[in-house]
Amino acid sequence: MLLGFEDFTARLLDWTLWWNTEHRPAPLRGKTPLEAWQDDPTPLRDVAAADLWTFTLEDAGTRTLTTRGVRFRRRDYVGPWMTGQTGMKVRVRFMPHHDHRVEIYHAATGRYLGPADLADQATEEQISAVRRARAARSRRLKKDLEASQRERYAAATQAEAPQRLGALTTAQAGAELAQATDTDLSDLALPDLIPPAAPPTGWRTPASLAALGRPSPLPSGSDEEAAPDRRDGRAARPTTDKNGDAP
Repeated sequence: MLLGFEDFTARLLDWTLWWNTEHRPAPLRGKTPLEAWQDDPTPLRDVAAADLWTFTLEDAGTRTLTTRGVRFRRRDYVGPWMTGQTGMKVRVRFMPHHDHRVEIYHAATGRYLGPADLADQATEEQISAVRRARAARSRRLKKDLEASQRERYAAATQAEAPQRLGALTTAQAGAELAQATDTDLSDLALPDLIPPAAPPTGWRTPASLAALGRPSPLPSGSDEEAAPDRRDGRAARPTTDKNGDAP
């Protein structure tokens, strides 16, 4: 059985502690690695955690600060220190796979300016919903892939094109094709993330929405319904034929 992440981490830490404090490798002549480290007279210099962080960063090139912050990978990053710095040329550095924050340096001098956090970051509920949708989509794709790979071929005694086995009825073929063509992108949408806004007051909406405070449709046969406004802003009037009758 595979170990869970927490169990694996605990066992790895226990092994590391044993290796450094109890294990006595032959090259160390009876000392543990920790004892050999402490007895080594080589001078050490402590490096601040903030300085160590810079060794993990990758360079993303130069950018220009705008009123929306700094643009990186088609997303905006902002920081309170950016106030009044619009137009400054900066260099963006980032830690791989940690895209919630980037580090900003002056493009000309290399001086560290400060961090910038992702603007308009989604909530935990939204992120969880997206992950559930991705997992469901992954399961569907995996199921489709497994179904497509279940191919059987007839035995061959000479070099010839492979002959697939497996017969389908007309109903089975139609059902599978309908399932493939009826896949709607709305099934993958997440309507709970961004609730739809109310329509503008000038729109004609179903009468069932009137109770919700939304505009109701105009009465049938009204002048506004029969004669919508023209593009030039003047009200259109119904035309008549030669006998004076409306069309």
